[in-house]
Amino acid sequence: MTQLKNKTAIVTGASNPRDIGTAICRKLASQGINIFFTHWNADIDWIVEFQQEIENMGLHCDSLEIDLANAHAASVIFDTVESKLDYPSILVNNAAHSTIDGYKLLDAKTLDEHYAVNMRTTFLLCAEFARRFSIYGLNAGRIINMTSGQDIGPMAGELAYAATKGAISAFTRSLSQEVAPLGITVNAVNPGPTDSTWMTDEIRKNLLPKFPMGRIGLPEDVASTIAFLASDEAKWITGQIIHSEGGFIRG
Repeated sequence: MTQLKNKTAIVTGASNPRDIGTAICRKLASQGINIFFTHWNADIDWIVEFQQEIENMGLHCDSLEIDLANAHAASVIFDTVESKLDYPSILVNNAAHSTIDGYKLLDAKTLDEHYAVNMRTTFLLCAEFARRFSIYGLNAGRIINMTSGQDIGPMAGELAYAATKGAISAFTRSLSQEVAPLGITVNAVNPGPTDSTWMTDEIRKNLLPKFPMGRIGLPEDVASTIAFLASDEAKWITGQIIHSEGGFIRG
């Protein structure tokens, strides 16, 4: 794929070696893209090692520990990446907040905690990216958000998560029309159940029969999809919710 060479990508939520965010950083770096990632409650020794891994590829890499529930997180992230690397032309909103709830447990605190990360900071990062884009003088930008299949099926027991992540789809479609004249594409990816930090052996056993390809999705699978959407080949794709689930059988 023809990539946005010598550009910088912001990737939120790379805090663990098995994170989807970590796989996204590696994949974009393999295409010659400088990386700035955010993390939270991570092993700092690993963060240093991961940054060095990217820099050993001949690229620039930096990171920021930040709680995305902070109302000012978006502006802090952009100010930091501009001071440490360069103007970003790719934004991947990967980080998310998720807890088990259901109607018996759902309350205002739970909703607010999900809203702050999954909606408010995600939306403000997108808006800040677009506002600064024309100032940077760039002519090709990519915003890639993450959903979890809320468009195509229920998620019982995770009402706050499903509602706030589902809102990302509507936001993605609407924002894509607003910023298209700027040369920015806006898409979202649903990776389906992915074997990252949240999955246990019991969950794997229950999910495996629902994957007709004979395996559960890996972080590298969604990273490849995102790398495509960040490439020049995807310049005509915008406002789409891409369900990259490996044929996952719902229900």
